[in-house]
Amino acid sequence: MPADLIAPSILSANFAKLGEEVDNVLASGADIVHFDVMDNHYVPNLTIGPLVCEALRKHGVTAPIDVHLMVKPVDRLIPDFAKAGATYITFHPEASEHVDRTLQLIRDSGCKSGLVFNPATPLTYLDYVLEKVDMILLMSVNPGFGGQSFIPTALDKLREVREIIDDSGLDIRLEIDGGVKADNIAEIKAAGADTFVSGSGLFGQGRDSDPNRYDSIVAEMRRALARVDR
Repeated sequence: MPADLIAPSILSANFAKLGEEVDNVLASGADIVHFDVMDNHYVPNLTIGPLVCEALRKHGVTAPIDVHLMVKPVDRLIPDFAKAGATYITFHPEASEHVDRTLQLIRDSGCKSGLVFNPATPLTYLDYVLEKVDMILLMSVNPGFGGQSFIPTALDKLREVREIIDDSGLDIRLEIDGGVKADNIAEIKAAGADTFVSGSGLFGQGRDSDPNRYDSIVAEMRRALARVDR
């Protein structure tokens, strides 16, 4: 199994101090910066674009940046995010006219590619493109806003995708996003996830004035993950 990775979602960070926030959460032991891109079309919210990704790289962030595109259409933005420093680019299959072509565009742009599945989106999109996928992201909330509660049926979907990945023999990360906190992360790992996006569960905790406020939260998540023998 791949190593467990914690991916703080900057959607819940203090944007007035974004570089500092990202530095602090990575220093606390998080692994990947999760970057939520919303367009007020595919989802009912408007967030950030490639310039913010580029700004984090210029600030000195060297950790992988995992760009989750909640936009429609997707292809126009992919080269921009690749140029801005994205490591992974994931998108919703419903937002692409040609899923295979979009996956190939991500790889041709020098990034790792991924598909995102909403709670009610069927997994059949994977049937013919699995070999072009580096990450599968399951939403355990309906996308659009931070701070939502975990939808329990996502655990069954995780188990199903874990089996698909294991049977394929391919090197594909299985990411979960939505309502992930220290008190449920072990159950989520047991269902098959290896990459854990947490927004309000990380950034929503502690006092802004304390640069070490994420240490105890990340450590608690690590302890919970270590208890699961998968």
